[in-house]
Amino acid sequence: MDSPRPPLPPFTIDSAIEKVRLAEDGWNSRDAARVALAYTPDSQWRNRAEFVTGRTAIVEFLTRKWQRELDYRLIKELWAFAGNRIGVRFAYEWHDDSGNWFRSYGNENWEFDESGLMRRRFACINDAPMREQDRRFHWPLGRRPEDHASLSDLGL
Repeated sequence: MDSPRPPLPPFTIDSAIEKVRLAEDGWNSRDAARVALAYTPDSQWRNRAEFVTGRTAIVEFLTRKWQRELDYRLIKELWAFAGNRIGVRFAYEWHDDSGNWFRSYGNENWEFDESGLMRRRFACINDAPMREQDRRFHWPLGRRPEDHASLSDLGL
């Protein structure tokens, strides 16, 4: 059995914000195996038009994603929460292997089990081409620094 992944539901405003930041930090690590541990073994995802079930499929999905989306940097922001569910909005910047830059915007709906593992993740995402000089996410790869602007601060 998996160890609990605090914060646990039901969420408060503070615990929901913490859960969102922990998810952002995990994804910014680009460590697919580590990220997958935050999900139930049978977690169900819809990511754009792709349906993913289970940790092995999550690792495969994220590995493909980060091989394609280079220099990936993500910011997540709490949108809403209730009980064991959290709604998030996010943006991430990346480029392809031809040097074309994108900012991807989206929303996610999350549902957690009692131990704090995410059992459902539904993501809607749109990619907007951009020029490299229009990038807003400039921290070194990995965790976003505490003093970096949020999506709201950036007007995104």
